Amino acid sequence: MRTKLASIAVSLIMGVVGASAAPLSYAQDTGSAATDATQAAPMTKAEKKAARKQARAKKNAELKKLEDAGYSPGRANDPNYPQDLQNAQKKAGIGTGASQ
Repeated sequence: MRTKLASIAVSLIMGVVGASAAPLSYAQDTGSAATDATQAAPMTKAEKKAARKQARAKKNAELKKLEDAGYSPGRANDPNYPQDLQNAQKKAGIGTGASQ
């Protein structure tokens, strides 16, 4: 078990190191005032909070639809897990992607 955990840890570390060594690409600065005006201002704390609240409400509504369509996320070690979720998604009319 320790060997497997160590192997996973090494794989994760190598993935992070490999990703950080990737070259970055930057957009060229044209120096015009028009491009500066079109860039969005950073979100305020209140805007970020509102965006999180909206995203949470959307996910909760989607989960409610799935539960109404027969999906039960609370069942541990459900042998029919993927099929139950896919059936509920079809019934509820929700896409099959993990994050929508």
